[in-house]
Amino acid sequence: MVPLVYALPTLLLLFLIKLLYNRPTTKTDLPPSPPKLPVIGNLHQITPLLHHSLHSLSQTHGGPLMLIHLGSVTTLVVSSADAAREIMKTQDIVFANRPDVKMWRVLLCDLKEVSVAPYGEYWRQVKSIMTLHLLSNKKIEENRDIREEEIAVMVEKIKNMEVVNLSDMFVKFTNDVVCRVTFGRKYSEGESGKKFRKMLGEFFEVLGSFNLEDFVPQLAWVDRLRGFNAKVERVAREIGEFLDGIVDERLRSQSNAGDGGRREDFVDVLLKIQKDDKIGLTLDRLVIKALLLVTQLPPRIFRLDLFWFFY
Repeated sequence: MVPLVYALPTLLLLFLIKLLYNRPTTKTDLPPSPPKLPVIGNLHQITPLLHHSLHSLSQTHGGPLMLIHLGSVTTLVVSSADAAREIMKTQDIVFANRPDVKMWRVLLCDLKEVSVAPYGEYWRQVKSIMTLHLLSNKKIEENRDIREEEIAVMVEKIKNMEVVNLSDMFVKFTNDVVCRVTFGRKYSEGESGKKFRKMLGEFFEVLGSFNLEDFVPQLAWVDRLRGFNAKVERVAREIGEFLDGIVDERLRSQSNAGDGGRREDFVDVLLKIQKDDKIGLTLDRLVIKALLLVTQLPPRIFRLDLFWFFY
């Protein structure tokens, strides 16, 4: 027989869990939601195949709109074209902001990077800079020769290889083009290329990782214990030092010998905008690094873009 002194605390704990799990809620106009557990919410129902999990939950518990609880974060899952159109077109201003994720603050220049910057005047200004000086039809056409040169290099390599890993080759091609347009040089060959690829690989790894603190603040100590916070800070420091080095090198070359006939890249554009100071936005070093960083980020890295967050 279990001693009463041990049984009573256990029964009390079970009672409290049941009370929390089945506590009554006030009637609201919120979408339907699957049952959740205390503290973790619906996190236990999310698998690595995120889209499968969301589809299954919406089929069982929701419909076009469904609320799920990722720890302390209430999340709206949209599963129909009409609902998505309403959110992303008709009500787009209401849903324009991205979540304020601590890990993004550390890795993405305190949310100065355009894809995670809060909606507002700063976001409009930096988006305009990216569009006008990097993504406009005029700029794309100006950089056509770079793409053609890198395609020719890739084709020549394919001719001389018996077995070709096209995935790796296309990644390298894309990286070489982006780096030449942004930094004025490639970072794919030699020791510097090896370090650059390793740094970016670690950056993407932590950026796509699950950070417990942002979803379950009570478990923030787990991230510290497993060394995740230290790794995020180290990776952010390394990518920041790399971008600082690029900007410092360009400033030295400009002060020593001018442009020397070298073609203008995105680093030159940002430094020129900073010097002119005519757009009403203080383009300090952190903002410059944020705008350089966004050129290296593939869209797929933001797994959490599949969610719209409500705090």
